[in-house]
Amino acid sequence: MNAPAQPDRSRPADGIRPAGRIQRVGIVGGGQMGAGIAEVCARAGLDTVVAEAGATAARAARERVAVSLERAVQRGKLDRNSAEDALARLVFTGDLEDLADRQLVIEAVTEDPEAKTEVFTRLDKTVEDPDAVLATNTSAIPVMRLGMATGRADRVVGLHFFNPVPVLPLVEVVSSLHTSEDTRTAVEAFVRDALGKTTVRSQDRAGFVVNALLIPYLLAAVRMAESGFASAADVDSGMELGCAHPMGPLRLADLIGLDTVEAIARSLYEEFKEPLYAPPPLLRRMVQAGLLGRKSGRGFHTYGRD
Repeated sequence: MNAPAQPDRSRPADGIRPAGRIQRVGIVGGGQMGAGIAEVCARAGLDTVVAEAGATAARAARERVAVSLERAVQRGKLDRNSAEDALARLVFTGDLEDLADRQLVIEAVTEDPEAKTEVFTRLDKTVEDPDAVLATNTSAIPVMRLGMATGRADRVVGLHFFNPVPVLPLVEVVSSLHTSEDTRTAVEAFVRDALGKTTVRSQDRAGFVVNALLIPYLLAAVRMAESGFASAADVDSGMELGCAHPMGPLRLADLIGLDTVEAIARSLYEEFKEPLYAPPPLLRRMVQAGLLGRKSGRGFHTYGRD
């Protein structure tokens, strides 16, 4: 890998880095969410580097993006040349140091507070430009906690994308008590103008806007199936056909990942101590058994491998 470019220190006097200036993006984590974020950045024409835990994981992340791009081509959502160009813009690495010259780094590792805090501590030492923005894709962990692991909490912000990232148009922008208005304005402009997505603002509280509303609904569906009141299939059919939801709650939980649903529920319960946020025993047991939903092939429903 080439030596990192010198950091761009030509920041405007008002402190805002215009969206058009953010050209070098880093992603930490190449799983389902990280790969999706990397794909939309590459499709937007951005120089994008994905850092994983090692070379093997980096190769797996590249394959994940390649499969997603091919699927978009097969479905007529993307032409072949654009897909090849997007993949060519992506660099996959097993070394976090390769993010040293990035202007924006988005963390998308496992939904674990200790793991994310460690990433931010390392990024603070690695990313050379003091004006660079460090963002987290966390679903529920306080942005303040991650910002305080750095020496630049004013440049730390939440950018919560939704799965599947190339399809869903929303990004939650979450400011901590330390996040500067310049930082929030800059990332909102980046998401809107560079990625073509819509933003909503949220306070830095567990679950933010969407998951604070969504997770109790999903947990209620789990409890209904757990009690035997209705089967998983009937719960989903009821909401799809009776309420015109595009996907029933248990299929949606499977798509999100039952481990992620449990992690968000735990964060919500820890913060608010409301019983409706407590993960039901069935959900906890399924996670312990590795029945995580679509990504494992089995959750509340069974899925074939793509």
